Amino acid sequence: MFKTLDHVAIAVRDTDEALKLYRDKLGLKVVFQQEHPDQPLLMTHLDMGGAQLQLIQPLADDHPVMAWLDAHGEGLHHFCFYVDSVEQTLQDLPANGLQPMKPTPGGGPNGRQAGFIDPATTNGVLVEITSDPPESESR
Repeated sequence: MFKTLDHVAIAVRDTDEALKLYRDKLGLKVVFQQEHPDQPLLMTHLDMGGAQLQLIQPLADDHPVMAWLDAHGEGLHHFCFYVDSVEQTLQDLPANGLQPMKPTPGGGPNGRQAGFIDPATTNGVLVEITSDPPESESR
């Protein structure tokens, strides 16, 4: 079902401050930075070799990641697997005892599709899946 680890996401309050650690001290190269296409969230991807580190910074006080930061502090938020099709994988999850948080894909960075698996079915761990958009959407 899952192809490869795509990224590991760290929730941060201030991306510039976080980059002082991940870019400046650890030497990870920034691959890209963009605001989420559907919500007020800044995403900064850094190269870790075979996968990326994604820094996620909420840009609104009422964003769910801000509530998560208030409850947990900065740190590991989720990890993400690359799949052939987010839509198909979301449909297949129940056959494996897993439930999607939403039944249809949402937008992700760089035009990709994304979906999340309900942490109640993954022992409390938030798992994201991502894929390139279907051919008809990428043209």
